[in-house]
Formats: sequence, C-alpha cells, structure tokens
Amino acid sequence: MLDTSLHNFARGTICIEDIEIGMTRFLRKTVTDRDIALFAEVSTDHNPVHLDDDYARDTIFGGRIAHGMLTAGLISAVIGEQLPGHGTVYLGQNLKFLAPVRPGDVVLAQVTVTDILHAKRRVSLECRCSVGDTTVLKGEALVLAPSRKFD
Repeated sequence: MLDTSLHNFARGTICIEDIEIGMTRFLRKTVTDRDIALFAEVSTDHNPVHLDDDYARDTIFGGRIAHGMLTAGLISAVIGEQLPGHGTVYLGQNLKFLAPVRPGDVVLAQVTVTDILHAKRRVSLECRCSVGDTTVLKGEALVLAPSRKFD
C-alpha cells in the first residue's frame, strides 16, 4: 500500500467528480526570514514579534515567530494547487493557532476531504499544519470545487 504521507503530489486539478472522502494532499515548506519579511510587506503587518529579534526575545514566545496567516497560507496553497486544485474557490475557513512557527521551521501543511456535497460542488476539508510532532494550526475549510461539467 502506498504511504501517501510521504508521496509528492502533482499540482493541478481534481474535479468534484473525482474527489473522495479521505483524500489527502500536503506540502512541506521551510519558513525563512525572507518569507517572513515578504509576508510583512504584502500584508503590511510589521508587528515586531515577527521582525525584531530584540523585541521578540522579551515576549511570551522568547524569539521571533512567523505570522500565523503565513502558516495558514500554506493551507491555501495545498487547496489551490492540489486538492481540489486549480479553479477552486474558497467559501470559508476557520482556524485555531496552537503553537508558534519560527524561522527555519519545516511546516507540513495537510488537507483531508471530510465531506462532499456533489450537487453544489462543495467540499469540506480538515486542515492541519505541523512542525515535527507539534500541531501548530488546525481548522476546516469549505470550498467550491471545479467540475468537468463547466469546462
């Protein structure tokens, strides 16, 4: 049996007609100082806990951390690139941030199909990000999946 937790999935599209409950896709990314700086620029969130070592050292985190939404963006990447993939439209997302992500951490972002409403092309996804054995983010997403009927 193929261990999908170690499989590299291709980017593209899985249409609603081919999605099954339990399908899982993921990506791994090392969060870099550059990622954090670029996210600060794009989002205009320049909170010093993300950017200033001296400031961040005196916080409850004891050092700099990545923006929570940078980590959440990795979930968006899995949804938009792999499951369902290209053509997917976000309808909703809820998230719980459980632990910080630090520069240099390798984040595993994973989504798993939990429910499908074929008539409305809606797919519910369990979302989780982890660093090693620590879950740093979890939640659910609702998306509108692409369909071959609308090509």
